Amino acid sequence: MPALSGKLVSNCAMETEAFHLCAYLEASASRFPRRFAVFDPDGTALTYEELNQRANRVAGFLVSQGVRPGDRVALVVPKTTVAYTALFGIMKARAAYVPIDWTGPIERARSIITSCQTRVVFADPKLQGLNGAADVLVPLDAVAWDAILDCDPLEIEPAERRPDDLAYILYTSGSSGIPKGVMTTQSNATGYLDWCDDLFAASEQDRFGNHAPFHFAMSIVDMFLPIKHGGSVHLVPEELGKNPRELASFIANHRLTVWYSTPAILGLLAEFGNLSRVDCSSLRLVLFAGEAFPIKKLRQIMELWPAPAYYNLWGSTETNACTYKLIPKPIPADRAEPYPIGRSGSRCSTMVLNDDAQPVTPGEEGLLYISGPSVFKGYWGRETVFLERDGVKWHNTGDVVKEREGEGLVYVGRRDRMVKRRGFRIELGEVERGLYQHPSITEAAAIALPDSESGMRIIAYLVAPREPRPSIVEMKAFCNQHLPAFMNPDVFLFAEALPRTRSNKVDYQTLIRRSQAEEDQKVPRSAFGIGGGSSE
Repeated sequence: MPALSGKLVSNCAMETEAFHLCAYLEASASRFPRRFAVFDPDGTALTYEELNQRANRVAGFLVSQGVRPGDRVALVVPKTTVAYTALFGIMKARAAYVPIDWTGPIERARSIITSCQTRVVFADPKLQGLNGAADVLVPLDAVAWDAILDCDPLEIEPAERRPDDLAYILYTSGSSGIPKGVMTTQSNATGYLDWCDDLFAASEQDRFGNHAPFHFAMSIVDMFLPIKHGGSVHLVPEELGKNPRELASFIANHRLTVWYSTPAILGLLAEFGNLSRVDCSSLRLVLFAGEAFPIKKLRQIMELWPAPAYYNLWGSTETNACTYKLIPKPIPADRAEPYPIGRSGSRCSTMVLNDDAQPVTPGEEGLLYISGPSVFKGYWGRETVFLERDGVKWHNTGDVVKEREGEGLVYVGRRDRMVKRRGFRIELGEVERGLYQHPSITEAAAIALPDSESGMRIIAYLVAPREPRPSIVEMKAFCNQHLPAFMNPDVFLFAEALPRTRSNKVDYQTLIRRSQAEEDQKVPRSAFGIGGGSSE
């Protein structure tokens, strides 16, 4: 294996098999028309023929509503076969689907819809507050869906499709506290899935569990890779996904062969899933990503599920998963630290550079850069800066890594204020932006500390000069309304004022040191002149 630091790790010379996700569906519908493609959380299923034909009718409906190639269509709906069919229909109309968390704050959904100038919005009929956000709002109930399926189908000739057509836009936390849209083209998506094929050798016999929400980048593998091969997708109900015992039964009952989730979910399965009493022997692959997997919990799940191959995948929404590490069996008894992110896949390349964009020496920390077909097109409506070298476009991930002999790349941390918790990427500025919306809060600062259970523990420092200060219960309820659940702080602390640097910026390092002192030494909060309460 070539050296990683500052050099190309692999060459992206291989041709992709197809450049459009809908071509996967159409090919499988031709080969396996009666085979079940997708299973709904309620147990119903669609064959490949049904899925393809319904998607054509969704495309016909969208064109009748004025959708044209390059337009954006939002999905603010639960994860069902209806939503799954709709996103294929959106792409068949040569538009891009924009999935939005339907359980999140309505203000955030409106902001995203407005940001990417959405033409049509498919919304859950129970949602209120989306009127006027887009040209066409479709409350997607049974009556509306039946009407859509009565529309004339649209069938586009493959020659009309373009590799650089946008497939989807996924919104992630931005450094300004405002969500930013990551634009992924059809060739970006299929290039990534071709790499997954190189590694995982999926087949028509595979049954994938789709645990991640559609607005989460991890969902791309289990939503589309089985469709490419004529396998099946089993949509995991959102409530069930939080119940480890029922989730384990779901995996066993559906005889899933591939499972992909965050380490946090696998840890819950190992601890509370009663895995010794359910037969999950059909699993051949267990994939995890989004955060470091504590060795103790990884060893536990591998002992309970000994048969599958385990892969640690790493990547961002901008790059998709682009490095991997096959976990050895058994894990050495003296191993105490999480496994590294490993090496790049067969179709992408990595460089590790210092702050002057020069290659680092092996073992030296540097910023990780990625190039290859899976690297995104850019941020919607924002200038996107890539590093150009010898005609190759490189994305600066913002992640600090170092090379370790024999193990590949080791993740060290980030230079900015972006963290990962429970598999979700969180920009602390967006947490602060949500906190500032509270009428009593005049200053807010969010920091994150490592946590053995969730990966990261978010602590909010707040200034509320007027009495009475908001209670912890009030702040939790407020955050539930203004932030996605995975961004909610774990602890709320009130201060008379936030520490400042000489340039009058919030001194985050002082806050981190204070919190670490309290965590490590159990120093009372009053020692820092900070009162109030915590969420505990």
